[in-house]
Amino acid sequence: MTNMPRRLTAEFIGTAWLVLGGCGSAVLAAAYPELGIGFAGVSLAFGLTVLTMAYAIGHVSGCHLNPAVSVGLWAGGRFPANELLPYVIAQVAGAVAGAAILYVIASGKAGFDLAGGFASNGFAEHSPGGYTLAACLATEVVLTFGFLFVILGATHGNAPKGFAPIAIGLCLTLIHLISIPVTNTSVNPARSTAPALFVGGWALSQLWLFWVAPIVGAALAGVTYRFVGGEEPKRVPVTGN
Repeated sequence: MTNMPRRLTAEFIGTAWLVLGGCGSAVLAAAYPELGIGFAGVSLAFGLTVLTMAYAIGHVSGCHLNPAVSVGLWAGGRFPANELLPYVIAQVAGAVAGAAILYVIASGKAGFDLAGGFASNGFAEHSPGGYTLAACLATEVVLTFGFLFVILGATHGNAPKGFAPIAIGLCLTLIHLISIPVTNTSVNPARSTAPALFVGGWALSQLWLFWVAPIVGAALAGVTYRFVGGEEPKRVPVTGN
């Protein structure tokens, strides 16, 4: 793999792209008069951000774009513990940069108001569908588990080559189709942190759930996939003979 500064820059750019593309579709396009893309369009947008960046930077940084993904890969034996903190910092910083760009764009329209939520995640009275804390917690744990399970499987050494970004992007699309009405979909602490910093108040007070639940779900998936997926195939050195 390439050196750490390049990898962290890739994670920064990729996570900014995820927030700008995913949250941007929710803030700018979801309910646009007559041509709004709705929940399905927002779900697809999030999936496409990961799919496109996986092909762009997967070979550079692994294209985690998500602290929970980094933790899940560590729990699954695919990522070193000493690189977790730098990756998480780069991901959160990139997410904030993406949200800042989105704010500049969104605030250029008359009537824009952060009180609309700015694509923040929430539970109870701030859940789009009014779902309870327990329901939102379960949703985020289970769906992040599923997300990491797919990531670990699609990137396993025995998996078909070249198709991992498609499987992972479509998995994230499916996750959003399920859970936008419940939590506005996180499964990504960096994605949740960025808009919450702009909204403040309730969004920051509820942010803890969108760190705890995805990380727990991801860690469980990492441990589980070690058993289900089996050992990575051993690489055969090329001798040139």
